[in-house]
Amino acid sequence: MTLAASLSLIALLALWRFVGSLPPLDLTQASLRSVVVLDRQDRLLRPFATPDGRWRLPLSVSQVDPRMLAMLTEYEDRRFARHPGIDPAATLRAAWQWLAHGRIVSGGSTLSMQVARLVEPRSERSLLAKLRQMVRAVQLERRLGKAGVLDLYLALAPYGGPVEGLRAASLAYFGREPARLSFAESALLVALPQAPEARRPDRFPEAARRARDRVLDIAEARGVIGPAEAEAAKREPVPSSRKPFPMLAAHAAEAALAADGPARVLRLTLDGRLQASLEALAAERAAAAGPDLSAAILVIDNRTGEVLAQVGSAGYLDAGRRGAIDMTAAVRSPGSALKPFIYALAFEGGLAHPETLLDDRPARFSATYAPENFDLSYQGTVTARRALQLSLNVPAVDLLEAVGPARFVARLRAAGASIALPRDTAPGLPVALGGLGITLTDLARLYAGLARGGPVPDLVRRRSASSEPAPERGAVAEPVAAWYVADILRGAPPPENAPAGRIAFKTGTSFGYRDAWAVGFDRRVTIAAWVGRPDGAAVPGLVGRLAAAPILFDAFARYGGEPEPVARPRDALVTTTAGLPPPLRHIRRDLPKTLAGALVQPLKIAYPPDGARIDLGLAEPGLSARLALKALGGVPPLTWMVDSLPVAQGPRRQSAWRPEGAGFARISVMDAAGASDSVVVRIE
Repeated sequence: MTLAASLSLIALLALWRFVGSLPPLDLTQASLRSVVVLDRQDRLLRPFATPDGRWRLPLSVSQVDPRMLAMLTEYEDRRFARHPGIDPAATLRAAWQWLAHGRIVSGGSTLSMQVARLVEPRSERSLLAKLRQMVRAVQLERRLGKAGVLDLYLALAPYGGPVEGLRAASLAYFGREPARLSFAESALLVALPQAPEARRPDRFPEAARRARDRVLDIAEARGVIGPAEAEAAKREPVPSSRKPFPMLAAHAAEAALAADGPARVLRLTLDGRLQASLEALAAERAAAAGPDLSAAILVIDNRTGEVLAQVGSAGYLDAGRRGAIDMTAAVRSPGSALKPFIYALAFEGGLAHPETLLDDRPARFSATYAPENFDLSYQGTVTARRALQLSLNVPAVDLLEAVGPARFVARLRAAGASIALPRDTAPGLPVALGGLGITLTDLARLYAGLARGGPVPDLVRRRSASSEPAPERGAVAEPVAAWYVADILRGAPPPENAPAGRIAFKTGTSFGYRDAWAVGFDRRVTIAAWVGRPDGAAVPGLVGRLAAAPILFDAFARYGGEPEPVARPRDALVTTTAGLPPPLRHIRRDLPKTLAGALVQPLKIAYPPDGARIDLGLAEPGLSARLALKALGGVPPLTWMVDSLPVAQGPRRQSAWRPEGAGFARISVMDAAGASDSVVVRIE
């Protein structure tokens, strides 16, 4: 055996023993990435730093401009696609130059060896350390392949300070994703990892420029870019500072992180462009409204229940406005913003119709409660439509007294809204004017229920592959009553310089000018806006119509598209006051009180009983039967209604109704005093 062969064998045995002495390749730490929150189009909303404070955003080769990858490999490792992790030619050249000059002239490291150094960082610079890198480079290529090695390089390469990886660097220095970089920007990001601290453009812009231009020269010489492109790229300035990372939907992002911390990528239903536009709108309007004020906006897709935008404050980092507090989740007094649901319950129960006449005059309820209108004036006799559009207080309280405050609050809670009452007291008439607490989120959900014909959606915040309609909690109103309210609110007078008749909306102002609200909807979306101080302090002059309504209308304009009115149900009764049955034409506040002392039995439906299943034989072809209707008590004449439509009227307490088909039906009866009762039955 020759001496050369013996030395080769000894070297191979030594290498084999060296490889065997190395621990298994561990990529656990190298695989750690920043958590990123994405919108519905996979656009970045907000990244979070890793636990050790580094920005290392996930990125794959497919998300990078191919010409930048060509620039990288031509500059760092021309034979990357052909070698097994080690480039023998480059290694021999580096070794010969080292022996000839007594110092390192050029490195022989491949991209795979650089990744090995990043995966197992070591401070020593020795032949043994270099040999370890070479072994690890081969192991990486065998385990991950070329694409996997390149993915690791793009994720781990250092760019100065806590910025690691191409995507984080692209956002930090240029504010853009790496798929949209210019040649000059690409060249700078290729050059920085070789000396990230010495070439940081925010500290050493001239050194960064020289390194960038060298990359451009090599890219031009090797045909990656043309001479004109290289010359134009050199004229571009290098960035002089780092840009902040995106922080859109900060509150929603933090909530998603808390709910699903281990996930590296959190995909939300938010629309990033709409979110950015509405965050700017909230900040602008809050600044114009005055110091310490904040604003919140929520946008819900009515069909799916998806949250399209969630602006929790006028500025997450604005300590003066307490921007870290998510005001979409804060419990506040809604003022008049819940009045539409009182009217919906009255319409549903047959107590009133949009054209029913109501009295707006000074009145006292329960001996001590005497509400006044916001402007301290009274309109006299008005229709329910006009009373709601003008947000008159006395008619709303009058209807709530007839509906029952406890029943009203129970309906809101059954629809999924969390209602807070003062000191857990029983619901009283003041709840009509904001004497309870509710969040902007729950208020928006209730209005989305009106847009959907009654059913209130569960909100969907995390994006999934399906786009099924949202699951429902309960109904805030029946379809006809919901449409009546939507039709009324669509005719509400808009704020100054806003178009009329395009969206259904309602405003609210809490007691003491602490909260200004505006909620609007069409068939597509529901948008809710709030303005006020997060600490609950009073703000003189803070009124929903002046402070929140303009934000609402501007938000609809930024959402875009032509508003679509809510579709009218087939059973809706569209008529004038004169066309209504007599008991529905006018609700008199004094009539029940006059009759209170009389020996009148309370009105109640005796037949059919509530919840009954009644077989009228409708399944048999050609068979048509009548359902008997019987009532007890009340003051004749009685008016019978089915699904809010009158079917019979007369002095007798018995009547009959012929159903058109099988299904559920709400049967109501109203007497001359305005008392009513309702049942829901299933006809078969």
